[in-house]
Amino acid sequence: METTGCGTAIVTPFRADGSVDEPALWALVNWQIESGIDFLVACGSTGEAATLDEDEWLNTVRAVVEAAAGRVPVWGGCTHNCTKTLVRQAALLTRVHGLSAVLSANPYYNKPTQEGQFQHFTALARAVDPLPVCLYNVPGRTGANLEPETVARLAAAARNIQAIKEASGRLTQFAELAHILPRWFKIFSGDDNLTLGAIGVGAHGLISVASNEIPKEVAQMVRAALNNNWAEARELERRFSPLFEANFWESNPGPVKTVLKLMGKCGDHLRLPLVPPTAATQSRLERLAGELGLLKHVPMPAGYRSEVF
Repeated sequence: METTGCGTAIVTPFRADGSVDEPALWALVNWQIESGIDFLVACGSTGEAATLDEDEWLNTVRAVVEAAAGRVPVWGGCTHNCTKTLVRQAALLTRVHGLSAVLSANPYYNKPTQEGQFQHFTALARAVDPLPVCLYNVPGRTGANLEPETVARLAAAARNIQAIKEASGRLTQFAELAHILPRWFKIFSGDDNLTLGAIGVGAHGLISVASNEIPKEVAQMVRAALNNNWAEARELERRFSPLFEANFWESNPGPVKTVLKLMGKCGDHLRLPLVPPTAATQSRLERLAGELGLLKHVPMPAGYRSEVF
């Protein structure tokens, strides 16, 4: 896998009737690519994949691939807590011409052991081989941590397991991954606010939530850090860290979709069990988005630092 840099875990826009708004999705993909994003991840957690039925999920991945039209790599999210179902669904992704990789999170709810996770992910790798697999370690959502030693076992056991999105929130885990994994294995931060620390200890980029709203700026931040331009990277991180935090004031992607609606990019409709942010949170988001210049589509003043309120 050659992909590095900043990838957007892109939202899935819905219409008021709950259907997928494919024209809005195409427009988002085009804006992301024109803004300089390095790759896109369709149907991840931010894409509300857990609320899509199988046809919607596959069609949404296909739509992102078609809209991207080879301009940037596109990864498809595919996660399930039943390995048999995961293998069947992952096989469907191999038929999406132009898909670059599969991203799959730990099995949720079951809380499998390290051996259980090892066997789960090796079964996935066999099902999609030679399509590359990016593991997604997100214990806050799944209830199970994927230990660095298990990641190293997986990298050795399956040639197409080539990357990990690490969202444990622990910089020490990033460092351990960087120390024990082969140099060719790619490590991506799954948390916007830990990106610079992760790259500092050896990560290769970020799979971002905030780049839904500010793709140019987050891509610049990641690129600067990877190029050892830490002054620029830190300035961008300081400038936008309030947004990184605000995106999780309530369950993701509720705040992100609220901001995207304020920016005129897509609607803010969610699918149950997610509900829109409260009126108070929406007011805070609008205030912050205005302070950041997102509502006027103008750059922020140099040296600007929003308060965290």
